[in-house]
Amino acid sequence: MDVTSTLVIDCGGGGIKGAVIDETGTMRSQPIRVVTPYPLPTALFVATLTELAAQFTGANRATVGMPGMIRHGVVIRTPHYITTRGPRTRVDPELETQWHGFDARTALTEALGMPVLVLNDAEVHGAGVIAGSGLELVLTLGTGLGCAMFDGGHLAPHLELSQGPVRWGLTYDIYIGEHERRRLGDALWSRRVVRVIDSLRPMFLWDRLYIGGGNSRHITPSQIERLGDDTVIVPNAAALSGGARAWQWDKR
Repeated sequence: MDVTSTLVIDCGGGGIKGAVIDETGTMRSQPIRVVTPYPLPTALFVATLTELAAQFTGANRATVGMPGMIRHGVVIRTPHYITTRGPRTRVDPELETQWHGFDARTALTEALGMPVLVLNDAEVHGAGVIAGSGLELVLTLGTGLGCAMFDGGHLAPHLELSQGPVRWGLTYDIYIGEHERRRLGDALWSRRVVRVIDSLRPMFLWDRLYIGGGNSRHITPSQIERLGDDTVIVPNAAALSGGARAWQWDKR
């Protein structure tokens, strides 16, 4: 068994995907995706990831990326998994209480029988694409908006940018999320994405911006041209390939 093989699990609002990655970030298995079940108490979350992990062999550590504010493997808040039927549905107060303070790293380490890193999904995505020089910001477009920031290749404290207000009382998560993309169509939605990026530029003054996530492929060519030379569209596969590289931040 390759001692550096990593099982990487990318947990989204609509689906949970896994693959085994080697030390170079190359996939050593075909990705497997399952639908995210709702409602999703923490025990079902652990059971779902355990069942997915059982379909892979050859890994002796795991990286799990999931939406929300994660600190040292503990969930401070997650936006989708506390709802009754998934994104944009009613928040269940009991689930909200259950997820707040949930030590996902310890629970998954015990369930999977291997060391586990639990990070925000955009942070894992960023690990697969950053150059490691200057201030690099990663934005992921999917069910909502993910964000991760790196300074000289070092992961900065996480900001839940997705929950910031934009217009009409909407958060970034909703304003440029999947629901609005489907409602508006790609052309109008892409203009929104560019407006958001233009508004963030003077706040972060990044050296390089990476835009990933499953919906990055829906940004229209005319709007991509407006983004500038400091912006790169990156493949969604980075959400898995970054799982091995993320271990360089582990301080255990």
